[in-house]
Amino acid sequence: MHLGWLKTGNSAALVFLPACAGCRAGLRIPMKKFLTLLLALLMVLCLSIPAWAEENAPAESAVPAMINPLIELLKANPRRLIFTEGTDARILEAAARLKQDGFLTPVLIGNADEVRAAAAKGGFDIEGLEILDPAAYPDMDRLVDDFVALRKGKATAEEARKMLLSPNYFGTMLVKEGLADALLGGATYSTADTVRPALQLIKTREGANLVSSCMILLRGDEKLAMGDCAINVSYEDKLDDQGNVVLSAAQQVAEVAVETARTARLFGIDPKIAMLSFSTNGSAKGAGPEMMRAAAAIVKETHPELACDGEMQFDAAVVPEVGQLKFPGSTVAGYANTFIFPEIQSGNIGYKIAQRLGGFMAIGPILQGLNAPINDLSRGCTAEEVYLMSIITAAQGIE
Repeated sequence: MHLGWLKTGNSAALVFLPACAGCRAGLRIPMKKFLTLLLALLMVLCLSIPAWAEENAPAESAVPAMINPLIELLKANPRRLIFTEGTDARILEAAARLKQDGFLTPVLIGNADEVRAAAAKGGFDIEGLEILDPAAYPDMDRLVDDFVALRKGKATAEEARKMLLSPNYFGTMLVKEGLADALLGGATYSTADTVRPALQLIKTREGANLVSSCMILLRGDEKLAMGDCAINVSYEDKLDDQGNVVLSAAQQVAEVAVETARTARLFGIDPKIAMLSFSTNGSAKGAGPEMMRAAAAIVKETHPELACDGEMQFDAAVVPEVGQLKFPGSTVAGYANTFIFPEIQSGNIGYKIAQRLGGFMAIGPILQGLNAPINDLSRGCTAEEVYLMSIITAAQGIE
């Protein structure tokens, strides 16, 4: 089909001519009618585009409203944040943006010439930002001595010096020494590479027995918290040398619940904690339901200020009619917004179902239970995610 103009006297028409050379028929549209149709089409497009844009707006549009309180918190409590991968373009883009915003101080780790070259290549303004190179750090001897003391015979001075040349260990040691307030890494490293130095040097907070993680899920005005989805593969009783239980599986789950509630509050969520299982309120037997039921009882006893119930199935946790039928009298059943999973498989699967099928934006994992804010990025992260996690990580340590 071809387009052509047919002029007859003082009038003109748009003609649709068949592509077939042997065909003579065509569709003739008078000029006035064509212009009317064109104007109508443009009006439809003008009316449709804003609605389409709103319906298809990326989940990130919800982010600014969520982080504004954290930004205000950081304006009142300035923080220094270590980036362990100073030459990564995503890190540099986020650092340049944070520098421009001015509510926290990024510190980049890496060879200064290489970091500046990478920034120049990407067009990122990092002028004035501090760049620390482990290989040229003037106070490395003191860091080595303190590292050896912290590891209590598990590393010689030579081994400590070698380990501190790693950006992860070097950055974590700077946080431990109080030379920075928080650390964000993992854009090019595994989770283990980020978490291991934190466990060895920062250690768990007083009263905490384990490190866990929380995912924050956003969809419009909805905000949910889920834990643990990334760190603890399963929960088993911890025994001493004599075989006595020193930390039960239920106590560990209860600790994850309390820490997840604490993280939830950082995002303006008033936590209503559901201990999830395939059973609701004793409807099924087994080690899993019993562990979650016991964990709920521990939270109620040790933190009576928290709304917590369980064990319960997910539908009982989120659907009021189902919750009150299966768990009558519960203040959580049907209204939960903070979900604790019995092990990592269900947690990881659960948040990804919400993310991929439910249209939620997933933020995290946010590490919990450490003495200082240390967080791990996904190796597939974007610069926007680095920026967001930077704000969250820096704000985590502010009471």
